[in-house]
Amino acid sequence: MDSSPCRFAPVLLKWFAENGRDLPWRATRDPYAIWLSEVILQQTRIQQGWRYWERFMQRFPTVQDLAAASEDEVLRLWQGLGYYSRARNLHTAAQQIVELGGFPHTLEEIKKLKGVGDYTAAAIGSIAFNLPVAVVDGNVYRVLSRYFAIDTPINTTEGKKLFSALAQELLPVNEPSAYNQALMDFGALQCTPQSPRCMQCPLSESCMALCTGRVGLLPVKLKTVQQKQRHMTYVYIRCQGYTAFRRRPAGDIWQGLWEPFLVAEHEVPLMPSVRLLRKNVKHVLTHRILLCDFYLWECTERPMLPNDYRWIPEQELDQYAVPRLIEQLLESVSA
Repeated sequence: MDSSPCRFAPVLLKWFAENGRDLPWRATRDPYAIWLSEVILQQTRIQQGWRYWERFMQRFPTVQDLAAASEDEVLRLWQGLGYYSRARNLHTAAQQIVELGGFPHTLEEIKKLKGVGDYTAAAIGSIAFNLPVAVVDGNVYRVLSRYFAIDTPINTTEGKKLFSALAQELLPVNEPSAYNQALMDFGALQCTPQSPRCMQCPLSESCMALCTGRVGLLPVKLKTVQQKQRHMTYVYIRCQGYTAFRRRPAGDIWQGLWEPFLVAEHEVPLMPSVRLLRKNVKHVLTHRILLCDFYLWECTERPMLPNDYRWIPEQELDQYAVPRLIEQLLESVSA
């Protein structure tokens, strides 16, 4: 059994040459296109992210185009991807890049862009500029923990330091782009979370987890705090072709997106013109579970509402970026 580092990278690169995914952002060294793909693919599956990447590249072919757009336009184009702070950070970072006069090409400068952490900076730096820096994401944790049989929890400070150092040690400095992409693809296609293809794996003979029967036990991740539940009640107010919406404030979920009238459950107007459309609609976020009731109120005179609500023609609603949950609820208004 030889799980030495010197065997790992050459085998991985050979596997990648034969099995790597053909993705459009890999056909370019344009740091803008690569950065855009990395931001979109955070918390997003490849197939869904691919469509959004093409949509953004078509609408904003350069970073200058993205920087010049309004935040509303960026959020509308992002609608359906979730984690909307990514879109706001993307927009801000585009403006930073324009102010710099071009895309930064050192790791330290790339990290200064809004919303760019260690992983994204390493991916951009290695792929666009061939910087010899290793990426560490979920795929990397999984492959390295299994191959070297490391049971240090990946979501601890110790684990993050250990895997970052190991990933950097394994990196062939003359091929950082191909190696990083190979490691990510290997985790996504070969060494998958469930039912990994161990019997067809080119590293099977030297994989410590496979040798010791621990593939299904690695990587180790400590349990985190349970998600909290939050109940929300919305009323779609229809008044002579208009409806009341507001932009969600800072400091809460969906900052900058639009929503219909939000009320406490006991404040829903009880009258014949108000009817329940959907109850306890479940929407799962990273740290909480939302349960939402949705009402329709059809009235002939506009009710008094807080000042942050705006009366919008119903036919213009598609010009306003809304969270996926609200998008689902709005479907029931016209059903």
